[in-house]
Amino acid sequence: MVGSFIPAILSFASVSILCPFFIVFLKKFGLTQPIRKELPADHQLKKGTPLMTGSIFILGVFIALLFSRTPLMVFLSTTYILFGLIGFWDDFWKASRQDPGGISGKTKLVFQFLFTGVLLYYLVSVAGIDTNIRITDSFVISLPILIYIAIIGLFVVGSANAINFTDGMDGLLGIVCIPTYFFFYCISESTEVQVFCLIMIACVLAFLIYNIYPAKAFMGDTGSLAIGGSLAFLAVYEKVEIIIPILFFVYFAEQLAVIMQVSYFKLTGKRIFRMTPIHFHFGLKYGWSENMIVIVFGLVSWICTFICLLYWRFFLHQ
Repeated sequence: MVGSFIPAILSFASVSILCPFFIVFLKKFGLTQPIRKELPADHQLKKGTPLMTGSIFILGVFIALLFSRTPLMVFLSTTYILFGLIGFWDDFWKASRQDPGGISGKTKLVFQFLFTGVLLYYLVSVAGIDTNIRITDSFVISLPILIYIAIIGLFVVGSANAINFTDGMDGLLGIVCIPTYFFFYCISESTEVQVFCLIMIACVLAFLIYNIYPAKAFMGDTGSLAIGGSLAFLAVYEKVEIIIPILFFVYFAEQLAVIMQVSYFKLTGKRIFRMTPIHFHFGLKYGWSENMIVIVFGLVSWICTFICLLYWRFFLHQ
């Protein structure tokens, strides 16, 4: 078990040491964050912060593959890289053209569903995971393969985008995703999953040195979509889909607020929240600082993680 921490230590050291050099590189080539005009005034000051710094997390993936090239580790790494590539494309478009819109949402969804379909097909047809949804250890719902892939495909893409929405304040996604990876580290009986989760926690912790308010760098969609895709597929692999609404509560709250805001505005011309994703609402409505929002959201994520650990221990653990 002690040996499984070595890749994580190497990942933390690599990211923390090399991140400043990467930040300088991004600044030199003008690959910085454009800011949407509608964002609050304090966010306008963040224009020019290096974007796509989440690319450096790939060091952790390479370290994971260096220590283990089993089919499962290759799958986890591939999942992370594929979703990261979509995010990288979006970030590079934004930074190089100084266009906060990035590539179209339709384009991102097409590639997300394409990659998700291929990865799910591998899990079911090659890796041999079952197509059951586990409610408890003794009660499962069996689904035909095509229906399972369709439902889980929607879940994966929806989750990845929900997690992407959460990356909107300095340190927010990093603080919130650490307990989620910790959950999968705790429940998994697979050494590969445990090592992968530890490496991702280490990479995020190292990155937070430069991403905590006031951020010197943003991970961008390169990091957030990759984190989203990897967490969603960890849930699928570990067969804990039933508790994802709780485990991913913060992410889904961010996404649901956007959906509600857009839908309500189209119907009435009015807004439910001051601004979405919902983390902006707490700052504009209640005057919370970024640090306060990050701390509260992080605490909620830890609470949800412990609730899910209890459910897993008493209802899902065989």
